[in-house]
Amino acid sequence: MTQSPLNIFRTVLEWRTFRSTLPPDQFMAFVPTMGALHEGHGSLVKLAGEIAGRGGHVCASIFVNPTQFGPGEDFTRYPRPLAADVELLTKWGAQSLFAPEGEEMYPHNEPAVTVDPGPMADILEGAIRPGHFRGVCTVVAKLLHIIAPTHLLLGQKDFQQQLILCRMVMDFNFPLEVITVPTVREPDGLAMSSRNRYLNADDRAKATAIYDGLQRAAAQIHSGQRDAAVVCRTIRETIAGTGLSVDYALACHPETLQPHEPLIQGPCLLLAAARAGSTRLIDNVMA
Repeated sequence: MTQSPLNIFRTVLEWRTFRSTLPPDQFMAFVPTMGALHEGHGSLVKLAGEIAGRGGHVCASIFVNPTQFGPGEDFTRYPRPLAADVELLTKWGAQSLFAPEGEEMYPHNEPAVTVDPGPMADILEGAIRPGHFRGVCTVVAKLLHIIAPTHLLLGQKDFQQQLILCRMVMDFNFPLEVITVPTVREPDGLAMSSRNRYLNADDRAKATAIYDGLQRAAAQIHSGQRDAAVVCRTIRETIAGTGLSVDYALACHPETLQPHEPLIQGPCLLLAAARAGSTRLIDNVMA
């Protein structure tokens, strides 16, 4: 089957001019990304196409958003393989790509008005990366305003991020539905991430301990263990045993991210963040 070419838009005006030619009630599925695409992104784009059907439209965006990177983080070295990403999006069935330059999204450099991500942004990733979720919410709010989708697809690997974005969509009355998609993994269990390409062979092998630790802890819970400290220690020791540096390991409620202490009661989400060399990786599993 011949693949349709991908429509690429580099400015807001270009996209809005095109958007105005589409039926106003047409299904518009949107997958925001920072590029360096992998099969995790592919699962979002493919699902968007399945839901949209023949009459819908699937749009992805690629924008490496500077406002969500903190001092000393990897903004300048973040991979930007646009040509390869275009090939993948075309293969996965996306019809449009919005890929603006920095000055298009932030014509006055740092935005004067930003989105407050709320108290959930002060814990876990937010505590380690101050300002990160303010940058994420601001750019996604801008993209939703520009693209005007009917559906937004988000991956669950960045669990805290998708919770915050779901709350933003609800609180700001964006007229769309959010669809969250399970984490896609490599054959050895490592969660797919654009940052995996930073890993050398040794760190890549060690990184599988993150998912291993989460699985071991989940197995403890399934076997009746309810002591949160014991469960979290299993995650930490499994990861640290390979030489990785653990940022956090937590058993928490999946809707609030509040920790289960001292006992696990009710639904439980296990979260972990660790550093393999200079690369920071996150993962989670439901237990």
